[in-house]
Amino acid sequence: MIGYALRRIGLAIPVLLGIIVVVFLLIRAIPGDPCTAMLGERATAEACARFNAANGLDRPIVVQLGIYMKKVVTFDLGESVRFSRPVSQLLIERLPLTTELALSALFLAVVVGVPLGILAARRHNTLVDAATMAFANVGVSMPVFWLGLMLAYLFALVLADTPFQLPPSGRLSAGVLSVPYYEVWGWELAEGGFWAKFHEYVANHYLFNNLVTGQWAVFWDAVRHMILPAAALATIPLAIIARMTRSSLLEVMGKDYIRTARAKGASEGRVVRHHALRNALLPVVTIIGLQLGLLLGGAVLTETIFNLAGVGRALFDAILGRDYAVVQGFTVVVASIYVIINLLVDLSYAYLDPRIRLE
Repeated sequence: MIGYALRRIGLAIPVLLGIIVVVFLLIRAIPGDPCTAMLGERATAEACARFNAANGLDRPIVVQLGIYMKKVVTFDLGESVRFSRPVSQLLIERLPLTTELALSALFLAVVVGVPLGILAARRHNTLVDAATMAFANVGVSMPVFWLGLMLAYLFALVLADTPFQLPPSGRLSAGVLSVPYYEVWGWELAEGGFWAKFHEYVANHYLFNNLVTGQWAVFWDAVRHMILPAAALATIPLAIIARMTRSSLLEVMGKDYIRTARAKGASEGRVVRHHALRNALLPVVTIIGLQLGLLLGGAVLTETIFNLAGVGRALFDAILGRDYAVVQGFTVVVASIYVIINLLVDLSYAYLDPRIRLE
C-alpha cells in the first residue's frame, strides 16, 4: 500500500509543475497588461515602466518563470498588485468559503444522488427508474446561474415572511459575527506566525468554527446562508452521481457472484448492501472525487450570484485586473487540492479493491 501511494505521489509532482508553467504562460497571453488595468488607459509610458520594474514585469518571461518557481517551492505565492497584500493572506480569507460551499454541495449531491441511483437500479425499467433518470437529466441540463437566481427569487421573495424564507446573499446576516475558536478558548497566538495564520484559516470555516465553539445562533445563520448556493451548485454533480451509481450497480448486479448470493437465499437488500454496492462504488468514488475538484474550481458563477467572497469571485476579479500573482497563486492552490483529491481517490480504489494494489 505504501509503495502504491508513493508511486501515485511521484506521478502527481510533474502534473503540478506543468500546471504552474501553463498558468504562468496563459495569464500573460491574455490581451492587456497589469499597468493599464491598474493605472488606467491614460497611463504614460514612463509610469508603466516604473510599475513594471517595481513588480518585476520588465524581465524576460523565462526569468520571471524561474523566479516564480523558486518562490513557489518556498511556499511564497507573491503579493497582489491590486490589493497590496500577500496572496497567502487572501487565500486564508477566501478559500474557506469556497471549501465550505464545495463540500456542502458535494454532501447534498452524495446524500441524494447515491440513494437515487440505488433506487433506480433496484427498480430497473419501472416508473420509479424513469422518473429518477428524468430528474437526473433535468439536473444536468439546468444552468447553475439560472437555478441560483430562481432559488433566490423563490425563497427570498415569494416565500418572504414564512418559515421557509432563506437569505439570498452573503455569508452571515448583518450584525452577526463569528468569533474565532482560539479567541473563545482564550488561546494566545504569536501574531503573524505560521500557527496564527493556520488557526485563522481554520476559523474562517464558519460552519466548523461555530459548531466546535457552540455558537449555535451564528452556526444556524451560516447554515441558512449556505443552503441556496449549495443547492444550486449541487444539481449537476447530484445528477451525474445518481446516473453513475445506477449504471454501475446495474452492471454489478448481473455478475455471477450476485446470482450465487441470491441462490443462497440472501435477501435483495443484503445482496445490494453486502455484495453489489462495494464493487459498484469504484467508479462512483472516482466521479465524487472529480466533482469535488470541479466544484472547488468552478464556483465562480454561484459565488457571484449569491454575493459570496470566495476563490472563484477573487479569480474572476484578478483576471479582469491582470493581477498575475493572485491568478497564479489561487490556481496553483486549487490545482494542488485537485491533485490531492485524485490521489485520495486512487488510494480509496486500492482500499476498495485489493487487486489494484498488486498491479
